[in-house]
Amino acid sequence: MKFISTIAACSATLAFSGLAFAGPGEDIIAKEKCGSCHTATTTKKAPSFASVAQKYKGDAGAEAKIITMLKTGGADDHKKIAASDADLKAVAATVLSSK
Repeated sequence: MKFISTIAACSATLAFSGLAFAGPGEDIIAKEKCGSCHTATTTKKAPSFASVAQKYKGDAGAEAKIITMLKTGGADDHKKIAASDADLKAVAATVLSSK
């Protein structure tokens, strides 16, 4: 019986561990407070990450376009993100993988 309880506790821990460990893209998105304007699937003040991903679907240069927009603020007066290219690449990958 004790063994079953241990397995159940381990299973619950594994099930919820994904919530505790965000990737680098999600970490930067949280740090930069992107959620104040964007959400994963619905339009708030700005387009959802899913709609951005749909817009760039099949565009080989999408990642570079998003990184440039994050660095410069783009034509839409987007907040400039001061981060390394690797971090911005992680943000772009997170946005482009949204559904």
